[in-house]
Amino acid sequence: MAGTRGDSAPTAPSGLGAGPTVSAVASAGPAAPAPGPVTAPAVAAGLGRAGWHRRVAALPLAYLAGLVVLAFVHPFLPAWRWTAIHLLLLGAVSNAVVVWSAHFAAAVLRAPAPDRRRAEAARLAALNVGVLAVLTGGTADRPWLGVAGATLVFVAVTAHLVALTRRLRRALPARFSVTVRYYLAATVALLAGVPVGAGMLVIDDPLRPRLLLFHAHVNLLGWVTLTVLGTLLTLWPTVLRTRMADGAVRAATVALPVATTGLVLLGVGLLAWWRVVAAAGLSLFALGALIALRPALAVARTRPPYAFASWSLAAAGGWLMVALAVDAATLLPAADPAGAADRFGAVLLPLLVGFVAQVLVGALTHLLPVVLGGGPAPVRRRAALLERHGPQRVAMTNAALLVLVLPTPPFVRITTSLLVLAALVQFLVPAVRVLLTARR
Repeated sequence: MAGTRGDSAPTAPSGLGAGPTVSAVASAGPAAPAPGPVTAPAVAAGLGRAGWHRRVAALPLAYLAGLVVLAFVHPFLPAWRWTAIHLLLLGAVSNAVVVWSAHFAAAVLRAPAPDRRRAEAARLAALNVGVLAVLTGGTADRPWLGVAGATLVFVAVTAHLVALTRRLRRALPARFSVTVRYYLAATVALLAGVPVGAGMLVIDDPLRPRLLLFHAHVNLLGWVTLTVLGTLLTLWPTVLRTRMADGAVRAATVALPVATTGLVLLGVGLLAWWRVVAAAGLSLFALGALIALRPALAVARTRPPYAFASWSLAAAGGWLMVALAVDAATLLPAADPAGAADRFGAVLLPLLVGFVAQVLVGALTHLLPVVLGGGPAPVRRRAALLERHGPQRVAMTNAALLVLVLPTPPFVRITTSLLVLAALVQFLVPAVRVLLTARR
């Protein structure tokens, strides 16, 4: 049983993908676990799981495609920046988090694949109806429609929290259960941030800058970053096809209370505008992130990134640290919440595009070929398709980001942003092709 082993150089659980199929693929890499026997029930479960992931993978891809469309029509939308942020975070990322946190929770807890996914499908349906209502309400200046949508999002995420909690309580002791605890903390953070975001749709008073800062930090650092940190514990060595660093589980376990305590202090400090408390919270959160990421860096030293997915995840980790540093540099000198809110835009680019978007694209590039099943040969073909032009895409995206975060003339920024858009299209086109061909 997983919980009986020591903490010395464990392998990532083979169940992080699609059962025996993933094990077979992973065994091609160095020091990967050997595939287990393939039984008829396992094959049937794998096929069911493949069909499920083929359908739900279309959700984040659809919101990412919406970002491409928005890039061409944004001159006609006064609130296009707000729409772009929520297409990425509330649409693409939240769908990915709900789907993949349930998937990884089942994998690390060694839970059997469900025969039916009606409850999961209902949660996703409610989530997306809510997301579309929020997007419509915010873009078309229909605030109460947005509030109704945020209520649906809150209900769906609460149901997701209950499902994760039940799964953790019913599971036998598992070595990587700390990953699920990251998901629980992240979900609680979103549940704290959603009502504040809904309130900002209908409230316009002097408290708005504090609410904006709270909403942005709790959602970006809580819902997104905690989820990523918990997932990378097992995903990163799996992507590199190698073993975990010594003490990786212990580091993740230590990092979680540090990061969550920092997030709570940061949120309280922002709402009350106690800058010292907010600074302490941000520092603690950054420390927790560094503790959690240190084993990943140790793994990368022995097995460097070698393909698009691994380089994209590695670059995202670097941009997270840059974003936290920029956040501190803009937050601490601010004289009041309004000034801090005005300067928070400098944090968004490295955090949203450098960290969040690159994590999402890198993770999907690795996971999609695997969970769609079909055997080693189809998995390799899909992976090759999604990894195509990987060095060019990573280099182009991160070079463009570097230009965008520097003070540059408007025409340079516009031209450079088109390179980021082109890199997104280079992912979306093969990803859609992978989903369509997986149905055959």
